[in-house]
Amino acid sequence: MTLLLALMIAAAGSGPDPSVGDSARVLYAHKDVAALERLLAAAPTRADALLCRYRLYPLHRQERYLADLPADLPDGTARERALLAGLWGYRAGNASLYHAIRFGRRAEQLLAAARALDPDDPFLLLIEGQSLLFKPRIAGGDARAALDRFRRLREVVRRRPDEGIDPLEVEVWIWYALDRLEDDEAPALRARLLDRNLPPLFREFLLDPP
Repeated sequence: MTLLLALMIAAAGSGPDPSVGDSARVLYAHKDVAALERLLAAAPTRADALLCRYRLYPLHRQERYLADLPADLPDGTARERALLAGLWGYRAGNASLYHAIRFGRRAEQLLAAARALDPDDPFLLLIEGQSLLFKPRIAGGDARAALDRFRRLREVVRRRPDEGIDPLEVEVWIWYALDRLEDDEAPALRARLLDRNLPPLFREFLLDPP
């Protein structure tokens, strides 16, 4: 039985089926690529498809998840534009210098458009933080600013829980930013997280970060 099927069976006895966001969150954390691909194939909305592609790519780096990306979404929501920015960011990370600059600018433009629509959208904050962590310093990378985004995300998710983002994922990213900053708080947070019953992806990230 796949994890997705188990989720759907459990939901059948306790209310409506889980949303695509909820399913993608759980499947991503448990590295269930096959089930995520089925979720992508059946995604009912553009936002759901972008979310599935954004979650699938880092799990096994298939370029097809980054194919045919639109340059912009003039009618897109903050979340859709943020997710598309994340996908362009993935493309920038694997491109030649010339294309990396072009794709990176496109991602930044999409993030700015998302920020203008909803500066507290959880995926905007997540993807902004990731971008700030992984960009070279010369291109605007800033681990301290990334930490600020993740801490803000923690507060936003506490106020309005998001089906697409696990609070534990937020804590893992906060730890990673602290670790990159060589902050004294990082080892204690890592130890507290490892003491919890973490999904496989989060545990692996803590034990062997990129």
